[in-house]
Amino acid sequence: MPDLNFRVDGAEPVSFAATPTLSLKILVTNSPPTEVIHSAVLQVQIQIEASRRRYSAAEQSKLVDLFGDPDRWSLTLRSMLWTHANTVLSSFSQRTLADVHVPCTFDFNVAATKYFHAVEEGEIPLTLLFSGTIFYAGPTGALQVAPISWNKVARYKLPAQVWRRMMDEYYPNSAWLTIRRDVFARLLEFKMRYGIATWEEMAEHCIEALDGEPLHQ
Repeated sequence: MPDLNFRVDGAEPVSFAATPTLSLKILVTNSPPTEVIHSAVLQVQIQIEASRRRYSAAEQSKLVDLFGDPDRWSLTLRSMLWTHANTVLSSFSQRTLADVHVPCTFDFNVAATKYFHAVEEGEIPLTLLFSGTIFYAGPTGALQVAPISWNKVARYKLPAQVWRRMMDEYYPNSAWLTIRRDVFARLLEFKMRYGIATWEEMAEHCIEALDGEPLHQ
């Protein structure tokens, strides 16, 4: 019966995808090595192990929205689900290298996006939990089916600059937010009332108003 093991060998942005996408390079090995794997449906749950690294003062200030004040992080800093991904492995007998494409978002309503944006340097600790189904040749050559064991885990330290390079490729010098339609309608009315040309200019006016500076009509 197959016994698959997994190791992450690297990560890189996928160019020209419909949405920002990271490709994780997964080395898959099987024991016994002579056993023929016809194919496998691989499912991956990816978690961010936020407590497994240190943070600069600038990073801590950006993470308050997620974990609260740093003096409470011994209680609030925790692992968080990033996303799920899947792929299909083609036939192999001992080992194969699989590309697992991980769709990403730049929506700052998503906790993982806030986390990735806050981490400026270094590496982001990830834990990958694997599951799925294996189709393999039994002792007589007949096709057999087996599940991937639920205890299959791999850890990987994703360079923060890989995520930033991907977002710079898809959204150069920009970010985006999702807001309720009624709030958008009020913002649009505000923008038209004061003849503000761009959304960036409108945001700057709002920031100035909150800072106690007069709003220029």
